[in-house]
Amino acid sequence: MYRFFVSEDQIDQNRIYIRGQEVNHIKNVLRMKPGEEMCVSTGGNLEYRCAILEYRESEAVAEIRYIQETELELPSKITLFQGLPKSDKMDLIVQKTVELGVCEIVPVAMKRSVVKLDEKKEASRLKRWNAIAKSAAQQAKRMIIPRVTPVMTFAQALDKAKENEVILMPYELARGIEESKQIIRAIRPGQSVCVFIGPEGGFDEEEARMAREAGASFLTLGKRILRTETAGMTMLSILMFQLEQEE
Repeated sequence: MYRFFVSEDQIDQNRIYIRGQEVNHIKNVLRMKPGEEMCVSTGGNLEYRCAILEYRESEAVAEIRYIQETELELPSKITLFQGLPKSDKMDLIVQKTVELGVCEIVPVAMKRSVVKLDEKKEASRLKRWNAIAKSAAQQAKRMIIPRVTPVMTFAQALDKAKENEVILMPYELARGIEESKQIIRAIRPGQSVCVFIGPEGGFDEEEARMAREAGASFLTLGKRILRTETAGMTMLSILMFQLEQEE
């Protein structure tokens, strides 16, 4: 069943009024007809099961059939601080980490990041990344649309990371798989967690030092060196398994 996102003001009694680009997608791409059902979310834990009632000039009107409380989100908010990667790797990272439950993605310009975005390029890519996040959230039946923020410096990212209760940094120089397992096992549902992933060249030693001073826990993901686009997905998979089994 298709899922769509609306704001609270688009709901009036037992009707939901879907506007904007979504109308064209529903009507002309998905070719949904009156009577066909869909799921609608406003970003909370309520899921609205609806059926298309009619199409108007600039909106689709859906009738609410029933409302249910659904716990589809992870019990902890996870933020991914991703070192800017080359090429279109960020597209894949956004798509897959949203599917795995991330709540926010922060692109970070690190010392070993090859990509340098000017203001125009950043605005264009940010628009695309957020569109990918929305599409992935719909496909994965998320209750929220995770946000991709503007690019930050490493220092700015660390300041933001300090808002979280747990700061994790998979680091290629970290040793001890048992210690890493203990760090993960200690995380409890409800704690806010952030993960730092380096770009292709990894973290600079100064960045690692700054992260340690900010309270980051270093851990290893095994004996193999993972690509930047693989490391984030691996960490999200581990956290998803850990947090959901504790519910």
